[in-house]
Amino acid sequence: MQLLALILNLPLALDGESAASGNSTGIAIIAAVSMALCYLALAGLWYFVFRDKARARRNRDSSD
Repeated sequence: MQLLALILNLPLALDGESAASGNSTGIAIIAAVSMALCYLALAGLWYFVFRDKARARRNRDSSD
């Protein structure tokens, strides 16, 4: 739980620091990581929910 709080508070901490110094490297890293995680989440959603094999498995299980 503490790790989650740290991750959620990190952008706020870096934003305050980057505004004073003008360096936005930390924000760029966080943005790149969050975009990569979103693409992975979308790929996982497609693989486990919307793929034809997963759909066929759900239909087979519901008919039993």
